[in-house]
This record gives sequence, structure tokens and C-alpha cells, in this order.
Amino acid sequence: MLSLGLEFSTAEFNSALRRHAPSGVVDFALNATPGFVAGLLLGLSVPMAMVLAGVTWVSSSGMVSRTIVDLGRVSFRETPAVLSVLVLEDIAMAAYLPLVGVVVAGTSILTGVRAVGLAVAAVAGVLVLTRSASPALERFLTHDSSEQVLLRVLGLTIVVAGLAEHIGISAAVGAFLVGLTIGGQTADAARSLLEPLRDLFAAAFFLYFGYVTDPREIGPVLPVALALAAVTALTKMGTGWYAARSDGVGSRGRWRAGTALIARGEFSVVIAGLAVAAGQTQVGALATAYVLTLAVGGPILTRFAGQRRDAQPRP
Repeated sequence: MLSLGLEFSTAEFNSALRRHAPSGVVDFALNATPGFVAGLLLGLSVPMAMVLAGVTWVSSSGMVSRTIVDLGRVSFRETPAVLSVLVLEDIAMAAYLPLVGVVVAGTSILTGVRAVGLAVAAVAGVLVLTRSASPALERFLTHDSSEQVLLRVLGLTIVVAGLAEHIGISAAVGAFLVGLTIGGQTADAARSLLEPLRDLFAAAFFLYFGYVTDPREIGPVLPVALALAAVTALTKMGTGWYAARSDGVGSRGRWRAGTALIARGEFSVVIAGLAVAAGQTQVGALATAYVLTLAVGGPILTRFAGQRRDAQPRP
């Protein structure tokens, strides 16, 4: 998440929010709805259906951004639209995770409203402060030694992520906000230094995911997971098509944007963990099978979406 935040300047981020806010709404409507409906059809409670909605809603920003880099599509015209959708999802998690955590725990509505309000206020405050804080932060992080830059960036990220977790925001969202605040040459240096760590931590995450997964639990829920994966792969393609079209991207780029967003990963697993903590192992097993299906299938589909660019539009 820190690495994703470094891809944007504050101005680019604000522009992306304004331009692609409708894409975020479309994304939520198309992808959270199948999970919620499937949960109700499976006889789950409303809170568990909300959990499943979150699992099907959020793409894996780590896997998607890595796939874009590996396929050499960073400069493609649809890439800003894809990254904007990922950013909107991750920011929405700041409100969604506290809300669904309160709902699953069965606490009062007032507690849920307070948690969501605090999360939204914290995110908004950081976004407002980025304009004034960025120059001072860049001076603090800038150093001739690469080791110093790496240690300072990671130290700041750990502190902010810890504070975010303490007030009820996801630590991943806090790390993203740190990356968004860093700009200029410091962002370029940090990006190159953090790329190996990003790939290592992503591999470690899925290694741990494999350790805690019992293959015997996947078999009974596999047909439902495959059906849900097929439906939400199509709805994610619709999201990417809509977002890329908003930027005037041609049909090839729209298909690439749609397939790029299919992969689910870290946030879906975190959300499913809320259900497991509440004793709903069926939801956890379903989410595991679902994430594994799209974590493998998503990058393969976007690889076969092609590399041929659309013709540049006439001015």
C-alpha cells in the first residue's frame, strides 16, 4: 500500500478522486452486490452477507499494480483509471472495515457510526495536511544514503500505520496515506528501494495464507466459489471498462483495464478474517476458495488481454 501511494502526487490523487468518483460508485454497486446476494441465498445472516460483499468488492491493489508493472503497462492510457479505482477502494476500506467489524461484533449502532466517523475524519485530515506537510516531510526523509531513506520511510510508515490501527483504520490505509504524502525525488528514491520489499512481503503474505488454509474445507464450497468468481470477474471487467471509458480510452484499453481489476487478495482475506474470528468458518472457507481462484485467474486473463495499444485520439 505504501508503494501504491508513492505512484501518485497529491495533485494527481485529488484529480483522480474527482474524475473517477462515479467509477468508485459503479465498482461498489457491481461487485459488492453479488457477494451480498450470494450470502443471503446461502442462508447467512446480514452481517455475514456484508462480509462476503466486501470480499467480492475489493481488488488486490498489490497484485494488480504488480501485474501492470510486469506486463509493461505502466505508461498505457488505461493505467491511471485502474489505479484510481484501486485508490478509491482502499480509501473506502477506511470506513468499511470499522463498520463491518462493529456489525459482526454485534455492538451498538452508535459505536459503529462513531468508528466510521473517526475513520473518515482521520483520512480527510491527512489529505488536507498533505499540502502543507509534504515539503517538510520530504526534507526529513531526503538523505544521500539509500539506507537512511529506507529506514526513515519504513519507520514513518510503521508509526502512522500503528496509529491508524489504534483509531480503527486499517494499517494498510495508513501506509497508503504515507506514500501519498511523500513526493518529489524522495518518492522516486523510496519507490526503487521498496520494490523488492513489496514483492517479498506479497509472497510472504500468500505463504502465510497457505499455512492457515485447510484444503479439506475448500472442497464443499468450491462450486459456489467458482460461480461467484465467474460472476464477479465479469462485473470487475464492467468496472474497468466504465473507468477507462471515462478517460477516453479505446476498446482494447478498456478490456485490459477490466481484466486487470479481477484479482482479489489481501483486503478480501482481511475481511474474511472478521468472519472467521466470529466463528463463521464456512464464510472463511468460501472466501479462501474465491480469493485463490481469482488471484490465479485474474493475472492470467489480463495477460491474454493483449499488449496492442489503441490509436491515439485526435486532438
